[in-house]
Amino acid sequence: QVQLVESGGGLVQAGGSLRLSCADSGRTFSSYTMAWFRQAPSKEREFVASISRSGVNRYYADSVKGRFTISRDNAKNTVYLQMNSLKPEDTAVYYCAASVEITIATTPRRFDYWGQGTQVTVSS
Repeated sequence: QVQLVESGGGLVQAGGSLRLSCADSGRTFSSYTMAWFRQAPSKEREFVASISRSGVNRYYADSVKGRFTISRDNAKNTVYLQMNSLKPEDTAVYYCAASVEITIATTPRRFDYWGQGTQVTVSS
């Protein structure tokens, strides 16, 4: 059973940084492709970044490329999202997700498990 719990959200000024964490209480974390999505009010959930099971392959949305970094520590059953140079348009609820698919996915429907989300607010 996969149970994902996000943490690390908060309020930050534009240009600042935050690091999100997502911990899995299960025993099969390394078997899942992991990703971060976000959803702003009145908008659809959008892809942010994903990482392969080994951590070697990573993929980013164009809007965050060069500013955000996804990583994982399989020994700690945790995936991270380091967010630098934050902008007000990054404000959203951020969700981590796990997929049983081997290939990196970027669409929500391809992910099987979701966390409850953590709020990130960037003030101008």
